[in-house]
Amino acid sequence: MSKPPFVALPGGVEALRVDTPRGAFAALRAGRPVHGTALLLPGFTGSKEDFIALLGPLAAAGFRVLAVDGRGQYETEGPADEDAYAQDELAQDLLALATALTAPDDPPLHLLGHSLGGHIARAAALRAPGAFASLTLMSCGPGVVCDEQQSRAKLLGDALATYDMETVWQAMRAFDPPEAADARTPADVDDFLHRRWLGTSPAQLMATARQLREEPDRTAELAGLPLPVHVLTGASDYVWPVSQMDDMARRLRAHRTVVEGADHSPNVDRPAETAAALAAFWSADR
Repeated sequence: MSKPPFVALPGGVEALRVDTPRGAFAALRAGRPVHGTALLLPGFTGSKEDFIALLGPLAAAGFRVLAVDGRGQYETEGPADEDAYAQDELAQDLLALATALTAPDDPPLHLLGHSLGGHIARAAALRAPGAFASLTLMSCGPGVVCDEQQSRAKLLGDALATYDMETVWQAMRAFDPPEAADARTPADVDDFLHRRWLGTSPAQLMATARQLREEPDRTAELAGLPLPVHVLTGASDYVWPVSQMDDMARRLRAHRTVVEGADHSPNVDRPAETAAALAAFWSADR
């Protein structure tokens, strides 16, 4: 679970809802599109707030950035039907957001997906590669998560099918990986994490937990697109082996960034370095 370092909105960041034909999506927005616009999609159990520390630095670098809650995540509503969270449905949501966020004469936006969000972003790019100026896969492997995380995803899916969200929340605390425990977490962030969990659709979590255990390796398909790709990870990762993401980057002929001192959430662990790497990639002449 990605844990934002703070949740109070910085100056220049606003909360809004983006209306599309596929529904309204809760978002955080910052900056002006001097050099372009970027859309940031969070991962499993995450939300737009996971990117809160990136928004200011990316805005200062000349980008308009929008971080969104996907369908059924936190402040974006979603139905109770698991079929509504099929990967292709979530990919179509991203395409609807891309259309809503760009005028007819605007350049395509840059798309970033973190973890599970990377798989959804990849599916959107494969569906309509011309909709995006680039794709960044942040801490996202080519296919299924590691064995330990597959077991955790199955356990969570089974629990959600049986128990209410509050009961599962309390049980989850005992299964957090050691790197997730931090006694220094501010009280308002702890409160937010609990509130976010209770606001997330159980159907969305069950469907996406299954996707993490079943996602095929679509690297060859993505490599066939004329789309610039950036693979950005921390120096370590407990969801996919970094070596696996290194290999994926080579197969994609992608730009590669390793953020030292970061784990599965470089957007949280090292936001300044992560923002600088993103801005450099998005600004590069191609």
